[in-house]
Amino acid sequence: MSHPLQSSTGSYSSTVDVLRHLIQARSVTPNDAGTLNFLESQLKKQGFSVEQFERNGVKNLIARHHFGDGPTLAYSGHVDVVPAQSDGWLVDPFSGQVIDGIMYGRGAADMKGSIAAMLNATRHLCAAAKPCTGTFYWLITSDEEGEAEYGSLEIAQYLQSKGVVLDACLVGEPTSNKAVGDTIKNGRRGAISGRITINGKAGHVAYPEKAINAAHIAGELVTKLTSLNWMKDVPGSKTTLQVTGITVPNIVDNLVPASCEVTFNIRYSHAYKSQEVCEIVETLTQQAKFAAQLQWERPCESFYTGKKDDSCFLSLVEHAISKQLGHFPALSTAGGTSDGRFFASDDTQVVECGVKNESIHQVNEHVSIADLDMIESIYLRILQDFFVTK
Repeated sequence: MSHPLQSSTGSYSSTVDVLRHLIQARSVTPNDAGTLNFLESQLKKQGFSVEQFERNGVKNLIARHHFGDGPTLAYSGHVDVVPAQSDGWLVDPFSGQVIDGIMYGRGAADMKGSIAAMLNATRHLCAAAKPCTGTFYWLITSDEEGEAEYGSLEIAQYLQSKGVVLDACLVGEPTSNKAVGDTIKNGRRGAISGRITINGKAGHVAYPEKAINAAHIAGELVTKLTSLNWMKDVPGSKTTLQVTGITVPNIVDNLVPASCEVTFNIRYSHAYKSQEVCEIVETLTQQAKFAAQLQWERPCESFYTGKKDDSCFLSLVEHAISKQLGHFPALSTAGGTSDGRFFASDDTQVVECGVKNESIHQVNEHVSIADLDMIESIYLRILQDFFVTK
């Protein structure tokens, strides 16, 4: 499946070469480090029209190939990566070296490997003699690992302003567990963080009756928070609340604290929207005995893609994987958030499919060459089943 890909900056003869080039670009959020220009040059050679735009230091790319009247599919991805120091790595984390059939490097799995594989799959699709119908978009950002304020959200809003409605969106996040293609995500739990300030009354620890201990109130509130009953949870998509910090300022051993701060994060089932989650927590924190002020931070909405009776993209992806592997993938909504939430709607089915996620954000992040070949073949099958005229 290795075919030449020419670039003004060199020759990229295979998915491995493309991935190595992408890894060597130190595109730590929100710096794209030239990767979007590289992708633009490659996609233009396949007949795509390409535009880039920048929002608050974040670069985004939208590429479009119109084959003819028919449904619209987008591939969504990100070129930015989390930072990496050399300590503990077998190789320089930005070298893209291959050892014993495994490529090491920051972003190898999350998610430059997916981009490299999709680029080669796209090339195969565009070079094929079989007629295609529909429209194919590439939607790439350099702001997924950070706050995600000026990346895919801006891309989605831009498409909406142009009247573009996606029928389907394939997100290249690493979703596989033990083998490529064994798991895909047809949704994600939502996420939101909270910061609670509890006010009491300072006093000497020897006279607790003259003080109100904010830490004690916080302890009771934490117990209540972690015991909340999430009635709308559905199998496979459970809501979890984790306290991430309990802080008392200016701690001394003879002073009853007058204030205490509690921070927490909720990963909530796709059966909820963030407003519902907030209302449940606020009903608790607004009780008079807690005297708490609550501030919400970093909301990320949940989304879910169910089956459709006709033209179901989820079913198409399942069957494409089955054709390649001989078995259907498991469906999951577990894990963190993804940019899929910005594209999911009543009109757009979003499915995430990528390589194994066992090493993402870790020292010695990696992907095997065999896994790259497999995800490329899966992507090509998906593209063929979606675009090629039957």
